[in-house]
Amino acid sequence: MLCLSEADRRAALELARKAIREAVLHRGLPEVIPSEGVFSEQCGVFVTLHVQGRLQGCIGVTEPSEPLGPAIVRCAVSAALEDARFTPLKESQLEELNVEISLLSALTPILPEAIEIGRHGLLLVNHAQRGLLLPKVATEHRLTREQFLEETSRKAGLPRCAWKDAETRIFGFTCEVFADDSPTPKV
Repeated sequence: MLCLSEADRRAALELARKAIREAVLHRGLPEVIPSEGVFSEQCGVFVTLHVQGRLQGCIGVTEPSEPLGPAIVRCAVSAALEDARFTPLKESQLEELNVEISLLSALTPILPEAIEIGRHGLLLVNHAQRGLLLPKVATEHRLTREQFLEETSRKAGLPRCAWKDAETRIFGFTCEVFADDSPTPKV
Protein backbone atom coordinates (compact mmCIF):
# COMPACT_ATOMS: atom_id res chain seq x y z
CA MET A 1 0.00 0.00 0.00
CA LEU A 2 1.17 3.51 -0.73
CA CYS A 3 2.14 5.72 2.17
CA LEU A 4 1.75 9.36 1.17
CA SER A 5 3.56 12.34 2.59
CA GLU A 6 1.48 15.20 3.96
CA ALA A 7 2.19 17.18 0.77
CA ASP A 8 1.04 14.23 -1.38
CA ARG A 9 -2.15 13.91 0.69
CA ARG A 10 -2.92 17.61 0.23
CA ALA A 11 -2.23 17.33 -3.51
CA ALA A 12 -4.52 14.28 -3.81
CA LEU A 13 -7.34 16.04 -1.96
CA GLU A 14 -6.85 19.19 -4.04
CA LEU A 15 -7.02 17.08 -7.23
CA ALA A 16 -10.25 15.41 -6.10
CA ARG A 17 -11.83 18.74 -5.14
CA LYS A 18 -10.74 20.35 -8.44
CA ALA A 19 -12.19 17.43 -10.43
CA ILE A 20 -15.49 17.70 -8.55
CA ARG A 21 -15.70 21.48 -9.12
CA GLU A 22 -14.98 21.09 -12.85
CA ALA A 23 -17.59 18.34 -13.18
CA VAL A 24 -20.29 20.15 -11.20
CA LEU A 25 -19.72 23.63 -12.63
CA HIS A 26 -18.61 22.88 -16.20
CA ARG A 27 -19.47 19.20 -16.78
CA GLY A 28 -15.81 18.60 -17.58
CA LEU A 29 -12.58 17.32 -16.09
CA PRO A 30 -9.42 19.18 -15.04
CA GLU A 31 -7.24 20.12 -18.00
CA VAL A 32 -4.16 18.69 -16.30
CA ILE A 33 -4.25 15.43 -14.37
CA PRO A 34 -0.95 14.73 -12.62
CA SER A 35 0.76 11.50 -13.60
CA GLU A 36 4.17 11.80 -11.97
CA GLY A 37 5.45 10.82 -8.55
CA VAL A 38 2.79 9.31 -6.32
CA PHE A 39 0.16 9.98 -8.99
CA SER A 40 1.85 7.45 -11.28
CA GLU A 41 1.47 4.63 -8.73
CA GLN A 42 -1.38 2.17 -8.86
CA CYS A 43 -3.55 1.10 -5.95
CA GLY A 44 -7.21 0.76 -5.07
CA VAL A 45 -8.81 4.07 -4.12
CA PHE A 46 -12.17 5.26 -2.82
CA VAL A 47 -13.38 8.85 -2.67
CA THR A 48 -16.03 9.58 -0.05
CA LEU A 49 -17.97 12.85 0.00
CA HIS A 50 -19.84 14.44 2.90
CA VAL A 51 -21.99 17.57 2.86
CA GLN A 52 -22.75 19.04 6.28
CA GLY A 53 -21.53 15.81 7.87
CA ARG A 54 -23.88 13.59 5.83
CA LEU A 55 -22.70 11.04 3.29
CA GLN A 56 -23.17 12.38 -0.24
CA GLY A 57 -21.32 9.77 -2.31
CA CYS A 58 -18.66 7.08 -2.18
CA ILE A 59 -17.16 5.48 -5.27
CA GLY A 60 -13.92 3.60 -5.76
CA VAL A 61 -11.93 0.86 -7.38
CA THR A 62 -10.48 -2.13 -5.56
CA GLU A 63 -8.14 -3.34 -8.25
CA PRO A 64 -6.07 -0.64 -9.93
CA SER A 65 -6.24 -0.42 -13.70
CA GLU A 66 -4.85 3.09 -14.06
CA PRO A 67 -2.45 5.43 -12.26
CA LEU A 68 -3.60 7.09 -9.05
CA GLY A 69 -4.06 10.58 -10.59
CA PRO A 70 -6.69 9.55 -13.14
CA ALA A 71 -8.24 7.11 -10.65
CA ILE A 72 -8.77 9.88 -8.08
CA VAL A 73 -10.35 12.12 -10.72
CA ARG A 74 -12.67 9.38 -11.98
CA CYS A 75 -13.73 8.26 -8.49
CA ALA A 76 -14.25 11.83 -7.24
CA VAL A 77 -16.42 12.80 -10.19
CA SER A 78 -18.39 9.55 -9.96
CA ALA A 79 -18.95 10.02 -6.21
CA ALA A 80 -20.20 13.57 -6.85
CA LEU A 81 -22.48 12.87 -9.80
CA GLU A 82 -23.07 9.16 -10.32
CA ASP A 83 -23.54 7.43 -6.95
CA ALA A 84 -27.05 6.05 -7.49
CA ARG A 85 -27.85 6.31 -3.77
CA PHE A 86 -27.72 10.12 -3.85
CA THR A 87 -28.83 13.03 -5.98
CA PRO A 88 -25.95 14.57 -7.94
CA LEU A 89 -23.96 17.19 -6.06
CA LYS A 90 -25.16 20.74 -6.67
CA GLU A 91 -23.10 23.90 -7.04
CA SER A 92 -24.55 25.24 -3.78
CA GLN A 93 -23.09 22.23 -1.91
CA LEU A 94 -19.48 22.73 -3.07
CA GLU A 95 -18.58 25.06 -0.19
CA GLU A 96 -19.93 22.59 2.39
CA LEU A 97 -18.19 19.60 0.83
CA ASN A 98 -15.69 17.45 2.72
CA VAL A 99 -13.55 15.07 0.67
CA GLU A 100 -12.02 11.88 2.05
CA ILE A 101 -9.68 9.56 0.17
CA SER A 102 -9.00 5.94 1.12
CA LEU A 103 -6.02 4.19 -0.45
CA LEU A 104 -6.44 0.43 -0.32
CA SER A 105 -3.85 -2.24 0.28
CA ALA A 106 -3.91 -5.30 -1.94
CA LEU A 107 -6.92 -7.56 -1.43
CA THR A 108 -6.02 -10.80 0.34
CA PRO A 109 -8.20 -13.76 1.31
CA ILE A 110 -9.12 -13.54 4.98
CA LEU A 111 -10.77 -15.94 7.40
CA PRO A 112 -13.71 -14.53 9.37
CA GLU A 113 -11.90 -15.05 12.68
CA ALA A 114 -8.90 -13.02 11.44
CA ILE A 115 -10.96 -9.88 10.72
CA GLU A 116 -10.00 -6.97 12.98
CA ILE A 117 -12.73 -4.36 13.37
CA GLY A 118 -11.37 -0.92 12.54
CA ARG A 119 -8.35 -2.33 10.72
CA HIS A 120 -9.80 -4.43 7.91
CA GLY A 121 -12.22 -3.55 5.17
CA LEU A 122 -14.05 -6.40 3.48
CA LEU A 123 -14.83 -7.49 -0.05
CA LEU A 124 -17.25 -10.38 -0.30
CA VAL A 125 -17.61 -12.17 -3.66
CA ASN A 126 -20.19 -14.80 -4.52
CA HIS A 127 -20.25 -15.57 -8.25
CA ALA A 128 -21.02 -12.23 -9.96
CA GLN A 129 -22.18 -10.47 -6.80
CA ARG A 130 -19.75 -8.32 -4.85
CA GLY A 131 -20.07 -6.17 -1.77
CA LEU A 132 -17.41 -3.94 -0.21
CA LEU A 133 -17.32 -2.03 3.04
CA LEU A 134 -14.42 0.18 4.13
CA PRO A 135 -12.90 -0.40 7.60
CA LYS A 136 -14.50 2.72 9.08
CA VAL A 137 -18.02 1.37 8.44
CA ALA A 138 -17.60 -1.24 11.16
CA THR A 139 -16.31 1.26 13.72
CA GLU A 140 -18.78 4.04 12.86
CA HIS A 141 -21.71 1.64 13.25
CA ARG A 142 -20.14 -0.30 16.15
CA LEU A 143 -20.47 -3.61 14.32
CA THR A 144 -19.22 -6.91 15.63
CA ARG A 145 -17.18 -9.09 13.29
CA GLU A 146 -20.27 -11.16 12.43
CA GLN A 147 -22.41 -8.05 11.85
CA PHE A 148 -19.69 -6.64 9.58
CA LEU A 149 -19.74 -9.84 7.53
CA GLU A 150 -23.55 -9.74 7.41
CA GLU A 151 -23.61 -6.13 6.26
CA THR A 152 -21.01 -6.84 3.59
CA SER A 153 -23.17 -9.76 2.40
CA ARG A 154 -26.18 -7.45 2.30
CA LYS A 155 -24.18 -4.84 0.36
CA ALA A 156 -23.52 -7.56 -2.24
CA GLY A 157 -27.27 -8.09 -2.58
CA LEU A 158 -27.04 -11.47 -0.87
CA PRO A 159 -28.71 -12.91 2.22
CA ARG A 160 -27.07 -11.77 5.46
CA CYS A 161 -25.69 -15.27 6.07
CA ALA A 162 -24.07 -15.52 2.60
CA TRP A 163 -20.61 -15.03 4.11
CA LYS A 164 -20.93 -18.58 5.51
CA ASP A 165 -21.60 -20.07 2.06
CA ALA A 166 -18.76 -22.28 0.78
CA GLU A 167 -18.86 -20.48 -2.58
CA THR A 168 -18.41 -17.05 -1.00
CA ARG A 169 -14.91 -15.64 -0.99
CA ILE A 170 -13.95 -13.06 1.62
CA PHE A 171 -11.08 -10.64 1.07
CA GLY A 172 -9.62 -8.21 3.56
CA PHE A 173 -7.69 -5.01 3.04
CA THR A 174 -6.42 -2.05 5.02
CA CYS A 175 -6.62 1.64 4.14
CA GLU A 176 -4.67 4.82 4.46
CA VAL A 177 -7.43 7.40 4.98
CA PHE A 178 -7.10 11.17 4.86
CA ALA A 179 -9.57 14.02 4.48
CA ASP A 180 -9.50 17.73 3.79
CA ASP A 181 -11.16 18.39 7.13
CA SER A 182 -8.61 16.26 8.98
CA PRO A 183 -4.93 16.79 8.07
CA THR A 184 -3.80 13.89 10.24
CA PRO A 185 -4.07 10.56 8.39
CA LYS A 186 -6.08 7.71 9.89
CA VAL A 187 -4.95 4.17 9.18
